[in-house]
Amino acid sequence: MVHVKKLPGQSDDQVIRNFSRKVMDEGIIQEAKRRKFYLKPSLAKKLKKKMKQEEAARVRIV
Repeated sequence: MVHVKKLPGQSDDQVIRNFSRKVMDEGIIQEAKRRKFYLKPSLAKKLKKKMKQEEAARVRIV
């Protein structure tokens, strides 16, 4: 759960930015998108394998 308190001297925009940043860091948006639809276990395995291969390719390039 994300908690943000408004400190003295902070504007509303700064508080909203801090909240948005914490939500992104926690991965709440990504988790909600992932859970929006049911993913069959076999497709989840394929997706996970594909992501590992892409990550390995990125590491090799760098």
